[in-house]
Amino acid sequence: MKRLVMLAMAVMPVLAATAPSVAVAQSGKYRTADRSPAFMRVFGTAQPPYGFVRFCETNPQHCAAGAREDERFAAGPDRLAELDDVNRFVNTAIEPMTDLEIYGVTEYWTLPTSRGDCEDYALLKRKLLIERGWPQSALLMTVVRDERGDGHAVLTARTAQGDFILDNKIADVRLWTKTPYDFVMRQSYLNPKVWVSLDPMQAPSPSNLAGVNQE
Repeated sequence: MKRLVMLAMAVMPVLAATAPSVAVAQSGKYRTADRSPAFMRVFGTAQPPYGFVRFCETNPQHCAAGAREDERFAAGPDRLAELDDVNRFVNTAIEPMTDLEIYGVTEYWTLPTSRGDCEDYALLKRKLLIERGWPQSALLMTVVRDERGDGHAVLTARTAQGDFILDNKIADVRLWTKTPYDFVMRQSYLNPKVWVSLDPMQAPSPSNLAGVNQE
């Protein structure tokens, strides 16, 4: 109940807010104060992370386009509570380890069973929420720069109440504006194999950014 109340409190200001114009810092990143309080803005297409492309080649069932959902998913209190439950469950169930430690390679996206890194957490959360009835168009793999400037992957829940982030670093589910991250790219809600840019400058990503351009 406490988690449900906290999520409801997070949603209330979203419903009342209007989206201001997006301003761009000189660095090409969002200034936090200028972000829309509810929804991410897309700035064109982006190259998918190569680890994601390889994941789709070996797991096509998790990358197949489902029914087209143009409208945002209307997530009531029960659905928002599911985000919190799944986020906490996966964060507890999976031991954090790098791909290099587990597989001996720098980047390998997979559904984890006991160990994994950031994108593995996000893939598993996506799978579990789809099994609970969430549409895949509302669950989007997302690449960010974390508070240290390193590449990091999270799951975005795209809802009518706002864009919520499920993160293996944070127990609570938060609106995207309440995270300490710079958002780089994410899956398109229209086609899970297509990625879109969240960076106003659409700058090339560094080679160590969650597997992008590593080859």
